[in-house]
Amino acid sequence: MQHNGKSIRPFIGAKDYQTSRNFYRDLGFEETELSPQMSVFKSGELSFYLQNAYVKDWVDNTMVFMEVDDINRFWEQVSALKLDEKYENVRLVPIRHNDWGSECFVHDPSGILWHFGTFNSK
Repeated sequence: MQHNGKSIRPFIGAKDYQTSRNFYRDLGFEETELSPQMSVFKSGELSFYLQNAYVKDWVDNTMVFMEVDDINRFWEQVSALKLDEKYENVRLVPIRHNDWGSECFVHDPSGILWHFGTFNSK
């Protein structure tokens, strides 16, 4: 079966929708408001939907992996933003090196866990 897909856009929730919108804009995503209850956030060709919806079990178990071209540069830039000082509950976890590549972690204001990583070259 061939999907011929063009994108995947996960839906994520927000405990405080306005705070999460501000957070993702500060993180460098471009927002397009689709309705008072939902926006799409883009980075290049990648995007996700942020909803004004919060179900604790869902949000607490949501993880998103975003591949970046240079994990070291990304970490330097995200650290410089000091999002963990600006937003309550935001945590930044430094780069970890694994057998498959390297990644760092960002916990958003609602608890969504973002993995930002770079795969090893083959």
